[in-house]
Amino acid sequence: MNSLSSLFRRVALGVYVTLCVSIVHAADAPLYKVGATATGSPFTYLDIKTNSIQGMMVDIAEAVGKAGGFKVEMQQTNFAALIPSLTSSKLDFISAGMLKTDERAKVVDFSHPVYAYGEGLIVKADDNGSYPDLNALKDQVVGAQAGTAFYDMLNKAGIFKEIRTYDSIAEMVRDITLGRIKAAVADQPIVAYQLRQNAFQGVKLAADYKPGKVGEVCLVTRKGDTETLNRLNSAIDAIKADGTLQAIVQKWGVDAQAKP
Repeated sequence: MNSLSSLFRRVALGVYVTLCVSIVHAADAPLYKVGATATGSPFTYLDIKTNSIQGMMVDIAEAVGKAGGFKVEMQQTNFAALIPSLTSSKLDFISAGMLKTDERAKVVDFSHPVYAYGEGLIVKADDNGSYPDLNALKDQVVGAQAGTAFYDMLNKAGIFKEIRTYDSIAEMVRDITLGRIKAAVADQPIVAYQLRQNAFQGVKLAADYKPGKVGEVCLVTRKGDTETLNRLNSAIDAIKADGTLQAIVQKWGVDAQAKP
């Protein structure tokens, strides 16, 4: 009997010690502040029921945190302010629908890719014109989100009467329906998702448009922050290998797009 009681005590002590170690490790897990936008569904959006940022890139950030042994705290930030907030150390990394570009790579570092896509062309729902590329919009007034690679693409084309910038896709959609701009370019998966959810009225994606800029979506760190970048890359490799990343992409219904 004494032997049995001793065994129970040893087992109980072992469980207690394991639990304490787990709690200590959880408490020691670093917390990363992660930048995301509230207007990029299905990548990132504000869930008004919970008043929290949700979406595919949030799921990816959380999965990367789990695989990498750290916690994440999502921070709502306007798209154009994401990189300035990162470089000023208000954020530890960015998880949004942000494409890797040469210009951005001069000031920030990019992780291994988690997704890839190109731009879509938004036009009025009753616009039956042919838009195989941007040349079809020569001398027109067009729109793009401020701070995006798509604005840079329009600017470099140099063929438009005017390029207007917006904080959100919804604002561009409004101006298209009001006739203030002829068309706008934006993240194709985001626009397609919003159209399927009936969030945008009076517009459509030009069916014959071929994207001129297909890029990789990555997590973004401060320039030279190799510790964070290496931790993110190792975690991304892990969630790719075990199928977690693909499951997240499928969950959000954007599986038809290009993959990293």
